[in-house]
Amino acid sequence: MTDPNAIQPSALDQLPDRDPEETAEWQASLDAVAREAGPHRAAYLMRRTLERAEAGGVALPKLLETDYVNTIPTSAEPALPGDPEMEARITAWNRWNAAAMVTRGAKHGVGGHIATFASAAWLYETGFNHFFSGKEQDGSGDQLYIQGHASPGIYARAFLDGRLDEAHLDNFRQEAGGNGLPSYPHPRRLPWLWEFPTVSMGLGPLSAIYQARFNRYLTNRGVKDVSASHVWAFLGDGEMDEPESTAALALAAREELDNLTFVINCNLQRLDGPVRANFKIVQELEAQFRGAGWNVVKTLWGSAWDELFALDTTGALVRRLRQVPDAQVQTYQTRDAAYIRQDFFGADPALAEMAKLLSDDKILECFHLSRGGHEARKVYAAYKAAVEHKGAPTVILAQTVKGHTLGEGFASKNANHQMKKLSVDEFKAMRDLLELPIKDSDFTDGVVPYGHPGADSPEVRYLQERRAALGGPAPARRVHPLAPLPAPADKAFAAFDKGSGSQNVATTMAFVRLVKDLVRDKETGKRWVPIVPDEARTFGMESLFPSLGIYSPKGQTYEPVDRDQLMYYKEAKNGQILNEGITEAGSMADFIAASTAYATHGEAMIPFYIFYSMFGWQRTADQMWQLGDQLGRGFLVGATAGRTTLTGEGLQHADGHSPVIAATNPAALSYDPAFAYEIAVIVREGLRRMYGEAKPGEDQNVFYYLTVYNEPLPQPAKPAAPGVDEGIVKGLYRFNTAETAGVTAPANAPRIQLLGSGTAIHWTLEAQRLLAEDWGVAADVWSATSWGELRRDALEADAALLRGEERVPYVRQALQGAEGPVLAVSDYMRQVPDQIAQWVEQDWSSLGADGFGLSDTREAARRHFGVDAPSIVVAALAQLARRGEVKATAVKEAREKYGL
Repeated sequence: MTDPNAIQPSALDQLPDRDPEETAEWQASLDAVAREAGPHRAAYLMRRTLERAEAGGVALPKLLETDYVNTIPTSAEPALPGDPEMEARITAWNRWNAAAMVTRGAKHGVGGHIATFASAAWLYETGFNHFFSGKEQDGSGDQLYIQGHASPGIYARAFLDGRLDEAHLDNFRQEAGGNGLPSYPHPRRLPWLWEFPTVSMGLGPLSAIYQARFNRYLTNRGVKDVSASHVWAFLGDGEMDEPESTAALALAAREELDNLTFVINCNLQRLDGPVRANFKIVQELEAQFRGAGWNVVKTLWGSAWDELFALDTTGALVRRLRQVPDAQVQTYQTRDAAYIRQDFFGADPALAEMAKLLSDDKILECFHLSRGGHEARKVYAAYKAAVEHKGAPTVILAQTVKGHTLGEGFASKNANHQMKKLSVDEFKAMRDLLELPIKDSDFTDGVVPYGHPGADSPEVRYLQERRAALGGPAPARRVHPLAPLPAPADKAFAAFDKGSGSQNVATTMAFVRLVKDLVRDKETGKRWVPIVPDEARTFGMESLFPSLGIYSPKGQTYEPVDRDQLMYYKEAKNGQILNEGITEAGSMADFIAASTAYATHGEAMIPFYIFYSMFGWQRTADQMWQLGDQLGRGFLVGATAGRTTLTGEGLQHADGHSPVIAATNPAALSYDPAFAYEIAVIVREGLRRMYGEAKPGEDQNVFYYLTVYNEPLPQPAKPAAPGVDEGIVKGLYRFNTAETAGVTAPANAPRIQLLGSGTAIHWTLEAQRLLAEDWGVAADVWSATSWGELRRDALEADAALLRGEERVPYVRQALQGAEGPVLAVSDYMRQVPDQIAQWVEQDWSSLGADGFGLSDTREAARRHFGVDAPSIVVAALAQLARRGEVKATAVKEAREKYGL
């Protein structure tokens, strides 16, 4: 049995030792230090040696954790520029107004968060005063991902600089009246201020990484040089538990995104208690980020600790700080000096001696107040180090106290996230602490007043001068006046009107072919951003590799294995395709960055993200909401769509519900096209609506979701009947009638209307033939390109009627006068077509693929779900039988005839 305490062989044992004597000397020296000075000294020397090796470029594993002290010692801190006293007064006003806003709103029961900004105030103020570039220089500036719960502090600053007034603050979280402020950073609700929605936990850090990466993409492709832009993401230590928060750390390091800085507010608390009660979140995050290849800057202790560290001649203080779990650090924040002397300093004789040299006031100053994240000089040093670091992104781990300056009732209390107000006495104590000129008489009827030094005060002038020097207000969202993108030549779209003849073509292939033609357009081709999560060959996109190239900041440093083939794997620094690997979340973050470039950078980009439809909305619907909130534009394409079209893959690949999820998003225009020419019409309309000349009252801030299929089928020519294009866009048009289809039915035959979407229309066409030939029933076939848009239009018509306006839903107009009942069919659950049932005047019935998917052939799966052509025939006969238009026995006869 192997002794677990024995020294195990390592990889180094396999390497030849060119000088065993020298190796033995190093090992003996380490043994001597451990023996004479103790293991702590030996560990200290080893860490310092590893740090020197890393700094010198020696190829050794990185040191993942450093001591629980500031990365930048006090002696190495740069001088803080500007007027520190003035900045302290500005921060005091912002602290006050943030707390006042939430407290005043509490009487309306609208909630809000006070403690987060209280802990992070200096993290924001230092950036606003010295680092964050505005948009009035190059139009891009820096991109700021503000922590959602800190929004009151950002509103308070906008109030101080004159961008908001008291009426705005009094309508915090009360938007219905039109003058309110959204609870969190919501661009759709406050589009002149907020750029990025962040409060959906974990999406801020993920999006920030891909935004920094997209900035490099724009620069490397020559679309716009945005190399001066820096991305700042402000995060909470509790938020880092979300898998999305750390999902792309390796990408940021791999692509050397030194235009990116994470600032993690380590107040050691989440909503219900400590983030790592029995451990240390800062050390955990440091190891995680260092291991991923990031530059890490820890800003933990304020200047009051300098005296303590100077007294720590044995390293006992540093060792004790590493030992104490976070929950105990939080406890120290709320206890008196006697408790701290006993529990913290009493744990080590050397610390007990140190404590004798410290007054109670000094101990309380250190343990209650002095954190690195609360001092402008410490934060400035960290930010300066971050922006000057090259070759890797930086994370700043800033330790703070949650509820700082709000009084003993707030600071470090487990419940402070849910505490929405301060009492008048607590506000007065806060006023005295912050030294604000607010009188007791200003508290009218117990209502806390807002504070403002005056529009022409030194504080406001200083704030505005600093922002002017940095390029204007921040945060700020600007939609620069952009000329509508010219429409691509009609030739690219018209090519699909004639159909595919005898050739079988899947609609996925049709879409890819359309995009391949559109990216060649001289005017707009370079603005397309194809995004795919490692399924390009599945979707037939490999033909785009050599012509467009796959984006890589390194270019192609190798010879691809398929270089001698026509469609070889080509990576390029100016590549246009973003091939992200197996990450739907990362691909969506790409899409969001590209789809909002018109506002972020003043450059209209046209992203299309193609994915397995099952793994798009189902896995990343939260990001689709983020996309809608951020006012993104572009094309989401759910490929291999439908519950029965992907043969053999089974339950976890069989999408029968993505249009249902898409229908929940107000910004999503969801289409289920059946034919290639329908795709062309929808894409052309989408380009016009999102990037071209908008119609009066038309919202351009939408995105399209198209489902496309991998089943090769003949693509028919576009019908020549009038109104087809309008019907495709609005969601429904008559594809043919029994007469124009050429099927034979007797005169005065019973008639039924068959509505099909996507691939299901092919089953309805076959059912149309069977109904005529086998049962003497005439059926008209309609293509329902968008159940969702039909429903949206009908809901708007209902709302108009309540306003006293006469308006008939389009679906009712289209079907007006159509004879017989309606039977709707799709390759999705029945809930999808049933969206429009209440607005259809005819008798309604539907078929769909409800339930779990299964592995089998397409034919067997369709028979299982009861949506194949014979099943449609039986359902149609059942409807007609209920109306007395065919014999009741016909239904049983049909079941037997088709083996159902």
